Amino acid sequence: MKPVAILAALSIAAGAQAQQLDVHFSCGSDGKELGLKSFFADNGRIRINGAKIEEFSLESSVFHAGNGVECSMNDSDGLRAEFIGDPSRAAWRILLNNAEQARSKRGYDMVHGLNCAVRIEHVGDDVRINPSCPALCGSRQDFSAFRFNTKTGKCTYENEG
Repeated sequence: MKPVAILAALSIAAGAQAQQLDVHFSCGSDGKELGLKSFFADNGRIRINGAKIEEFSLESSVFHAGNGVECSMNDSDGLRAEFIGDPSRAAWRILLNNAEQARSKRGYDMVHGLNCAVRIEHVGDDVRINPSCPALCGSRQDFSAFRFNTKTGKCTYENEG
């Protein structure tokens, strides 16, 4: 995939504060999904302090010639964070407290499953977002998985579909 519009910024505390993440990003890339020429667009704002979510929004879209579909998740969906990192990497798992309620609140009538976990990993200059959250997608199967470099802003999509 060839990246197009890209912006990324990161602020992470050192030492004892390594369980903090403050990041916003906007990524876009041409590619293919289900054999169709597509444009992937993802953006978000994530602020986590240990296991406390201070701010969270993630929007993931894919556009085809005639339509677009999206998945989104934000702190009003009833989220909780678990720190799953270690001394060599900061990592979190973001989960829904009640996936069925969050999905129903959006008015989705198609069932893609009620599982939802978004893994966020920070190693070196890279932040990787690896979602498995079909519960918060309407007609789309899942969010995009991608990573971005906090120094260069370069985004790389992992699921070219």
